[in-house]
Amino acid sequence: MTDCIFCQIAAKKLSAKIEYEDQEIIAFDDIAPKAPIHILIIPKKHLESVNHLKAVDSKLVGKLVLAAQKIAKEKKIDRSGYRLVFNTGPDSGQIVPHLHLHLLGGGKL
Repeated sequence: MTDCIFCQIAAKKLSAKIEYEDQEIIAFDDIAPKAPIHILIIPKKHLESVNHLKAVDSKLVGKLVLAAQKIAKEKKIDRSGYRLVFNTGPDSGQIVPHLHLHLLGGGKL
């Protein structure tokens, strides 16, 4: 989707502070953090939300979680604790209609 802000970040058409990237995933700092560490981990492939996942996407979702684990270790919050959140739909607080996993940590939540 050309008008999706997260797709534009994944395509490097918009700048963001990248924390992790591989062929399928990119992770970057949230511009409105809710915790000292607040990173969004997204698939480069456009998927609107958890409701739009198919069985074929199960490996990709696992990669999002494993990327979060890796970032948590790099940020040294793996032992103190962190939270992983998928918001789905407007009532949950999902603002950008592109699947994203929030990694929150760095203090009491």
